[in-house]
Amino acid sequence: MTLFNDLDARLLVDLLRDRMRPQKSLGQHFLVDEQVILRSIQISSEFKKPLNHHSHVLEIGPGPGSLTLEILRSDAKLTALEIDNESVSHLKRVFPDLGERFTLNEQDALIGNWPNDISHIISNLPYQISSPVLEKIQNHHLINPMSIIILLVQDEFAERMAMKRGYDTRGPLGMSLWLDFDVYLDRKIPSNCFSPAPKVNSRLVILIPTKRKELSNINRKLFRIITKHCFSNRRRKIRTSLSRSPKRLNRVKGWHKEKWINAISNISNKTIEGMPDEWLDLRPEDLEPNHWAILTNTISSN
Repeated sequence: MTLFNDLDARLLVDLLRDRMRPQKSLGQHFLVDEQVILRSIQISSEFKKPLNHHSHVLEIGPGPGSLTLEILRSDAKLTALEIDNESVSHLKRVFPDLGERFTLNEQDALIGNWPNDISHIISNLPYQISSPVLEKIQNHHLINPMSIIILLVQDEFAERMAMKRGYDTRGPLGMSLWLDFDVYLDRKIPSNCFSPAPKVNSRLVILIPTKRKELSNINRKLFRIITKHCFSNRRRKIRTSLSRSPKRLNRVKGWHKEKWINAISNISNKTIEGMPDEWLDLRPEDLEPNHWAILTNTISSN
């Protein structure tokens, strides 16, 4: 049975915009292109993670409910997190009486817990919270593994998530995601697919959970601090960056400035198996993600 035959994306957006003015502070650019919405749902099937009555989807920032509508039509269970009270009132009007199939929480996605049994995240993310949402996704996934995450984000941000467009897209964001996911880029979405239109293009990005043998014993927090430290001055040689202890190093249990200096001193003149020749004289973008894993393990063991 097809649900809500009288609704479509454009109507949902118009109904909400009749009652409110989109807020820039909340990144409210509402998706109206039906093909993009359908593509967001179709991707799950292509990666053999189809939506059905066994699925539990988390949607962050549903706004007018244009993507919400198609998720509900898939027969999946849906939990939606929305911080804007006018959008919450609108969603309650257009999607009433769905029982346990649809849970709408007036909640900041960055605060509070998410359901433990989420299988999918499908969301058009507000640009300004993309980074902290990804961090929360990784933390949640470590405890409650998910099947697939499909996000619509700013195009440039998507490139940095995937790190597939040359050395300049490599950085702490993509390195952190690499710990848990293979990242795939899908179609680019022009700004005219939204109302109101943002000033930049967007991109569909897919995160597929993966297990990497080289990460079995890695100190994840130390890995993130090392990559962030080195990429914060990406034109410097790695040797120069490592000679100084990273900021907030003491947030890693057992680590402090003196221990860092000793560890770096122990590896500075040694060949490290798996690392490129003369790696200390390279710049951060010259190293692959697995090199950073090797380096982190080496520093940690020293």
